[in-house]
Parts: sequence; C-alpha cells; structure tokens
Amino acid sequence: MDIQKYLTDNQDEKDIEKVLDKLNGILMTDEALIYIAVQKKPAINISPDSVAITNKRIIFCRPKNLGLSMEFQDFIWRDMKDSNLKENMLGSTLTVKTINNITYTLDYLPKTQARRVYSYCQEQEEIQNEIRRQREIEVIKASAGNINLGAQNQTSTEEKSIQEDPVETLKKLKQLMDNFLITRDEYEAKKSEILSRM
Repeated sequence: MDIQKYLTDNQDEKDIEKVLDKLNGILMTDEALIYIAVQKKPAINISPDSVAITNKRIIFCRPKNLGLSMEFQDFIWRDMKDSNLKENMLGSTLTVKTINNITYTLDYLPKTQARRVYSYCQEQEEIQNEIRRQREIEVIKASAGNINLGAQNQTSTEEKSIQEDPVETLKKLKQLMDNFLITRDEYEAKKSEILSRM
C-alpha cells in the first residue's frame, strides 16, 4: 500500500506506517482506505490514537501496550447518525454518534486532518439520511397497500376498495399527499371516487 497518499496533511510517517500495518489485516473485500487522521497531543505521545476513513466505514484505532497491540472501534456508514467537530487551541475533537446512540470521540486531532474527516462524515451523514428517507417513503407506499393511482387494473382495485375501509383508504391517500408522493389533483380524484362509492 502506498504510504505517501496518506501523508497529505502533515501526518507523521511512522505513525501512519504503524496504523496502515494494522489496518491492512482488517479491511474487508472491496474496502478502500481513503484517509487517516492521527492524534497529536501536546505532550509526548508514543502511540497516538487515529481515525481511518474507508468507503464502507469509519475506524477508530487505539494502540494498547505501547503500540504493540491495537483496539479497533468501528461502524459502517449506514449506522451513522451524527458527527460533530469542536476546534480548540490545541487541536480538534471529533465526535461521531451511531443510530444505536453509541458515541465515539477522538481528541487532539490536528485541525486540517479533523476537518477532512468531519467533511467526509458530513457527506456520509447526508447520503445515509437520504437512504433512510427513501426507505420511509417505501414503507408508506407499502402500507398504502392497494391504492392504485393509475388507470390500469381499475376493476380489481375497485373490487378491493369495496372490501377496504374507506376511511382508512382516505387516511392513506392523505398521508401520500402530505409526503409529496401524489399530487393534490390525484388525491382529490381518488377521494371523490371513494366518496362516490360510499
């Protein structure tokens, strides 16, 4: 693995080399390492903590036993809920929360490196929020059940609608309209159709 591409923001080469050596053993198939930020405490720190960004997850690397072993804390991007960055005089503190309300924190990150990691976390947060929003829309559509807004299968839809509770069907239609899944005109047309059969 080319170490030079991970030394773009004044990372210490020896620290990156140690982290890379450990990370190579835990990367999944088709997982690409994108960036590594290394802690820089004001006092001497023989084995600094670091955070690695991949295309699949974020990995907090915490050396133990003077760097002889490493503890990894990670989660896939799909599980990310929120990320925060706090800049201080002596560096930055990155905090990341998962959808299960687990919090990971890494302090004393150099500001440039911390901003890079934070920026990537923000991008992933936006992507994952959109994916969750799309899933919610699919659930609403699925829960709407037999509502058919098109002309096709009109007779089978009408037969099913007769068996359905019209009030529930109207509620589902209203929910679809409120979530911008159907237009007001489509809602009014189906509403009139349902009311005419009552």
